[in-house]
Amino acid sequence: MSAARPLTTLRTIAAIAALPLLTLAACGYGSESKDEDTSKVAAEGKKLSADTVRIGYFPNLTHATALVGDQEGLLQKELGGTKATYSQFNAGPAEIEALNSGSIDIGWIGPSPAINGYSTTDGKGLRIIGGSASGGVKLVVNPDKVKSLKDVKGKKIATPQLGNTQDVAFLNWIAEQGWKVDAQSGKGDVSVVRTDNKITPDAYKSGSIDGAWVPEPTASKLVAEGGKVLLDEADLWPDKKFVITNIIVSQTFLKEHPDVVQAVLRGSVKTNTWINANPDKAKAAANAKLKELSGKPLPADVLDPAWKSIQFTDDPLASTLNTEADHAVKAGLLKKPKLDGIYDLAPLNKVLTAEGKSTVDDAGLGVK
Repeated sequence: MSAARPLTTLRTIAAIAALPLLTLAACGYGSESKDEDTSKVAAEGKKLSADTVRIGYFPNLTHATALVGDQEGLLQKELGGTKATYSQFNAGPAEIEALNSGSIDIGWIGPSPAINGYSTTDGKGLRIIGGSASGGVKLVVNPDKVKSLKDVKGKKIATPQLGNTQDVAFLNWIAEQGWKVDAQSGKGDVSVVRTDNKITPDAYKSGSIDGAWVPEPTASKLVAEGGKVLLDEADLWPDKKFVITNIIVSQTFLKEHPDVVQAVLRGSVKTNTWINANPDKAKAAANAKLKELSGKPLPADVLDPAWKSIQFTDDPLASTLNTEADHAVKAGLLKKPKLDGIYDLAPLNKVLTAEGKSTVDDAGLGVK
């Protein structure tokens, strides 16, 4: 569940998208982007219909398909002579803005910014063309202050951002307990403290929060500081699966360069296959990329448990996207969005069929 849905209508999102501390689902430390020098990975072979494809992703484990595909050159391999360039984003609004402005063509992103990006352009800006990851979100608490789920009442619990995917999930969970919280202020039977993932561990250490409903690796960072996992969000979903990362594309790029889009999807599918077949090597590759991007790898006591909680999948788990949107509506954070046509899974299903894999479903939200 990943992104920003701050006020009561989706159109207000764009107005605040540039605020520096907004942190989107499944990741996010700030709102700036970083362009990567990809000269070390050569574009070789036949060029497709575009000279270059510009790809965006977050430097976070829930975007490990992109991290590993970039690090190992698996995406570039499928693109042949068409060069892949990469930009890293630490917040969903920035990546959606880049897609809408034409600064990137394809991106890995959480479901909530994808919903916002689709809705605020009246369904003309993007399509979701594939899945990438499920899970990787936990409620971690101070075990000295919170010993059971009922003890969450009256405590200060952080989420990454007002209206982001984890914020919506936590508000929905609170409502299911029969407790009341004002969604905008975060005040009520539980104090919901919107805190940038980058500073949440320090807030926990200082005692200013009693816990957090956060994505990986922030959750495992809190555990490394003595926190306890009180609830894994996967346990709240059927089959313990819910979308945390999707692949989106500019509709213009999809129309003009379908062969390039299909090549990226083929690279993503092959990367996920390699990740699932070689988890230790893939984990090391993702961490190597994180070190390259941030200058610092994740320590083993954070990396190992965080990695185990994420499932890498080509399926966008479309039915859970609809449910996540419904949760935001119930919380009063947005009006019911029109999601018809948000998916175009035909290119992905063509790739999956060619790879001998099962096709995936758009839950009735695909292009007609």
